[in-house]
Amino acid sequence: MTRLEIALAGLRSAREYTRGLLAGVDDADWFRQPSEGVTHIAWQVGHLAIAEYRLSLAQLRGMRPDDERFVPPDYVTLFGRGSEPSADESRYPSPGELRGVLDSVHEHVLAELPSYPDVQLDLPPEREHPLCKTKLACIEWCARHEMLHGGQIGLLKRLLGKKPVW
Repeated sequence: MTRLEIALAGLRSAREYTRGLLAGVDDADWFRQPSEGVTHIAWQVGHLAIAEYRLSLAQLRGMRPDDERFVPPDYVTLFGRGSEPSADESRYPSPGELRGVLDSVHEHVLAELPSYPDVQLDLPPEREHPLCKTKLACIEWCARHEMLHGGQIGLLKRLLGKKPVW
């Protein structure tokens, strides 16, 4: 396997884990916060969608105007680094919309990146990143980042009274 194939396998694996965590979560639970100031599942999912877009597409080839077809521009404000979850459900897309964007971004990444030139993977990302010094490192971090937030989703489920996934 090439370096890129290994990195993409990591993204696929992380997403399968996330899908398992989200299975069986009622839409009514997506915006529940176990206590004030704690995140909710909706924010976690939106954050994963915008993070995968930014780390796996924007950092490799830059943002493109037609990307708005699959990732809404307000996701950066709602779910990007530094944003804070709000208890106001009306600020957010529905769970179905969030799932749709999460899936759509992932599909675009898996469709676009396999043809990315290996020689460019060692170049710096399009925008400076505190943890990733190369484009390949951005893809690798994306999978790890998703697992980190998957852990938060799992904990939220437990705090909401759900049984462990496995």
